[in-house]
Amino acid sequence: MSSTQQPSPPRPTSRDVARAAGVSQATVSLVLGDKWRGRVSTATAERVRDSARDLGYRPNFAARSLRLGRTRTALLVVPALTNEFFARVYTGAAAVAAEHDFGVVLYPSPDGTGPARDPFASARAALDGVIASSMAADALGALRGADLPLVMLDSDPEDHGAAARVNLDIADGMRQVTDHLLGLGHRRITHLASAVGTWTFAVRAQALREAVRGVPGAVLRTVTAPLDVRSGREATERVLAAPGPLPTAIVCDDDILAAGACKAVRRRGLRVPDDISVTGFDDLALATAVEPELTTVRLPAEQVGERGMTALLAVLEGRPAAHHDLPVRLVVRGSTAPPATA
Repeated sequence: MSSTQQPSPPRPTSRDVARAAGVSQATVSLVLGDKWRGRVSTATAERVRDSARDLGYRPNFAARSLRLGRTRTALLVVPALTNEFFARVYTGAAAVAAEHDFGVVLYPSPDGTGPARDPFASARAALDGVIASSMAADALGALRGADLPLVMLDSDPEDHGAAARVNLDIADGMRQVTDHLLGLGHRRITHLASAVGTWTFAVRAQALREAVRGVPGAVLRTVTAPLDVRSGREATERVLAAPGPLPTAIVCDDDILAAGACKAVRRRGLRVPDDISVTGFDDLALATAVEPELTTVRLPAEQVGERGMTALLAVLEGRPAAHHDLPVRLVVRGSTAPPATA
């Protein structure tokens, strides 16, 4: 005895929705494309949405992209893939993109924070817009030349050319670190600064200098290192081997450098925080993997990505995109304590 498989019912079309709602297909496109305001009444829009839901209709975005010349794809440019911060930014951006049937392509600039090359033969043919994190806008000339909307994250607000910008209150984060250490009684402070010359690290250095300036007896020394654990350790070893009194606190531009600083302190036979306090920045997973756990500044990386993608969608839809400054928060853990000696 043979059996035949029943054909699946045809997929509902926008014409079916229009017929059920008693409107034209153009009205269906306006409503489901969220472009109905000022053109269609609220009651009609609700009727169209109800009909689409009852029929189980979903717009064919692939076909729509072909008609509009839009790929529903955004490019997220980051300096590196090895930093957890950028992975979290991508997670936030991709989550918002998925809600709007967009995709996000993650693109590490081959030259780090230097000029980013066009990843495609023609960026305009492949993308709807660009989001760039922790880079200078002038490093994106190859992509901006394609006349794509650009949203900048964690970047210089005076660097014009972006359609929208999402920043973190980096200066306040460093002020929170400095106030914490000064409040504990630290006066000999070393800044283990990133050797990467970007806005976000320049802001950290400036905020630290301003916070220490004018505090009686406070001395600030700055050393730089590439952003990796070994370089942080080696730079700190040079500080600890230098003549004169040791610092009582080391303020690091990020958690990776702080991990290196902690290793250097231990190799010298000293203890964190009993002899030297160490602070980080970013609150990566590494911050709680080291012992003692790092006092650091928590950056809402996922929210940065979410806001960035939301801003790009607004630009693409012709709506004003607000500029955001997201708050950051000091997380006090075991790597800081009052200095052993004044």
